[in-house]
Amino acid sequence: MTTKTFNIDGMVCASCAQTIEGATQKLPGMQKAAVNLATEKMQVEYDDSELSVTAIEDAVSAAGYGATEQIDPEKEAQAIQAKRTAHLQALWRRFWLSALVTLPLLYLSMGHMVGLSLPTFWQPMQAPINFAVTQLVLTLPVLYWGRQFFIVGFKALFNGHPNMDSLVALGTSAAWGYSLIATLAIISGHVALVTSLYYESASVILTLITLGKYFEARSKGQTSSAIEKLLNLAPKQATVLREGVETTIDVAEVVVGDVLVVRPGEKVPVDGEVIAGHSAVDESLITGESLPVEKQVGDAVIGASLNKNGHFQFKATKIGKDTALAQIVQLVEQAQGTKAPIARLADKIAGVFVPIVIGLALLSGLAWFFLGQESWLFALTITISVLVIACPCALGLATPTAIMVGTGKGAENGVLIKSGDALETAQHIQTVVLDKTGTITAGQPIVTDMVVYQGTEDDLLQLAASVEAGSEHPLASAISQAASERQLTLSAMTDFTAIPGYGLSAQVADQTILFGNQQLMAKNGVAIEVGLKTAQQLAEQGKTPMYLAQDGQLQGVIAVADPVKATSQAAISRLQKMGIQVVMLTGDNQKTAQAIAHQVGIEQVISDVLPEQKAAQIKTLQATGQLVAMVGDGINDAPALAQADVGLAIGSGTDVAIESADIVLMHDDLMAVPTAFKLSRKTMQNIKENLFWAFAYNILGIPVAMGVLHLFGGPLLNPMIAGAAMSFSSVSVLLNALRLKQLKLA
Repeated sequence: MTTKTFNIDGMVCASCAQTIEGATQKLPGMQKAAVNLATEKMQVEYDDSELSVTAIEDAVSAAGYGATEQIDPEKEAQAIQAKRTAHLQALWRRFWLSALVTLPLLYLSMGHMVGLSLPTFWQPMQAPINFAVTQLVLTLPVLYWGRQFFIVGFKALFNGHPNMDSLVALGTSAAWGYSLIATLAIISGHVALVTSLYYESASVILTLITLGKYFEARSKGQTSSAIEKLLNLAPKQATVLREGVETTIDVAEVVVGDVLVVRPGEKVPVDGEVIAGHSAVDESLITGESLPVEKQVGDAVIGASLNKNGHFQFKATKIGKDTALAQIVQLVEQAQGTKAPIARLADKIAGVFVPIVIGLALLSGLAWFFLGQESWLFALTITISVLVIACPCALGLATPTAIMVGTGKGAENGVLIKSGDALETAQHIQTVVLDKTGTITAGQPIVTDMVVYQGTEDDLLQLAASVEAGSEHPLASAISQAASERQLTLSAMTDFTAIPGYGLSAQVADQTILFGNQQLMAKNGVAIEVGLKTAQQLAEQGKTPMYLAQDGQLQGVIAVADPVKATSQAAISRLQKMGIQVVMLTGDNQKTAQAIAHQVGIEQVISDVLPEQKAAQIKTLQATGQLVAMVGDGINDAPALAQADVGLAIGSGTDVAIESADIVLMHDDLMAVPTAFKLSRKTMQNIKENLFWAFAYNILGIPVAMGVLHLFGGPLLNPMIAGAAMSFSSVSVLLNALRLKQLKLA
């Protein structure tokens, strides 16, 4: 199955998106097609043995729109941005030119009604032909500048898929066509029709809707700024070392294996591995880690991170679409291109909305003429008002714009949401299951305590590190790291013996050193009563105590533990305040797991779980009717992440875990978890607000336009006011979605 993204041209409302989806989903081999009005993109999933890219593009073209396959998102993003800027400028130019002509037209057509003076040459009763023909002439340039409404609208109508432009085209054509017939009648001597002209309505409607489209396009540009910001993080050029000569080239020309040079203050061009030099690199824009990370030979560097103060060389390991930044951009684009389940309701309505509106407009006009015994002028006013006010644009923008801004806001805060489904489901999560190692804890053991009975702490640590130099045990690195931090010089060691399940022994300076657990000491007759109570207390805290004896005498106790991350307790407390139950799931023994759980405030612990059993534990929780989220970082967490209703992978974890998750947390701490849930809740709340106002606008607006208030002695809705209201509805939805940008997630 192949997945591709296409850039779509020519969409104006939700009905357009529905038309394109309908046209492509009928193709043989097409599994799924999702069109996003806000991003103007279509994501498809299809069998490439039955269907080709050309066939998909042809199907979209036959429906009246344009589709081009997205090949290079970065280059295309720049082209699309340039195209949007040009479109925005064209809309603004079209608006002010139309406004310049519409203002004198309004003065001419309506000035005499409000007591404004007109020259005799244009007085409707004294010079009716001049009055009518001048309005006709003033309207023609506005129709020309707004010709796209008619080209797109009537084309969609004749194709059997009417859209928003069809409503505008029908409404303004009816107003202008009726006025043209009336003008010809006035010239023929029917002077009474001089008060029945609708030129100004057609002109004002086109001008106001053009202004609305300008604000809409401008707001759309702001909603998609997240991806542009991410793309702009990457440098455009790189310094490459080839045959001993430094050369500046475009980043696109870098190949895997190239040696690149990075100086202080420069950004790392692509992902790679340091081969010479050292520095501190600011990776906060990518990982969320606020402190610069020290980089030595052999360390990985991430493209777009900022080199602070050192000079180093690195070998390129990932370029182009494979870099961490490119993967982030791809995740955000995929999320913005997907639809949340709540969007399906709006899509279904939008798909049948425009034909229903056309029917209602004609029906209401005919009803007022035949049943209400009103004039053709009255009936035409009703028909035009219904056509113009009923634009489904706000309905189509309600969901995708909020998802765009929400996922973009998440990306800025290190929360990458992969799909609309995940975004919607996350708001309902009742239980969060946390892996222990690497999620609640740092995942790297460190020396936490040293209790000395003979000599000093340095003496104790120096002996322990000297004998551990020959060990491959996971705890050995913690001892060695602690000695390195204190700059201790290790002693020569001989006769090293590892004793599985107990510890180790070795000779240091002709003295026998034993380093291990209580059983090792008992086996060798070392008296440890003085340290038993201390060791027991350390064990109860989830630490691993190790005794060190020199020539049969206890020297001290060193405790090693995987420390709890600084923010874990606060994050868990925040989740609990949000009404979410927190469960720890770990392969560690019950005692250690309970000790860690007690530190961070978790009551429910599931311990001694084998990796292959983790997904089964998630299933058990789901069987009780709960919506369950899983947070993990390792390969052994991948099945559980996939099984959970929402899987969240710590970004510093493995590629497999990240691939299996629905949400990727770039920050290496748990505070990103409540942040993700808060973002989900606020975004879904925003979508519901947008949908409410979009539905409410149409539910209230259409009956008023049909003349319901007039039945009870109320006013009619002027078509010009209907046009302004329609534009405002779309802009208000976009502005509401943009409020998410101001959301404080911390």
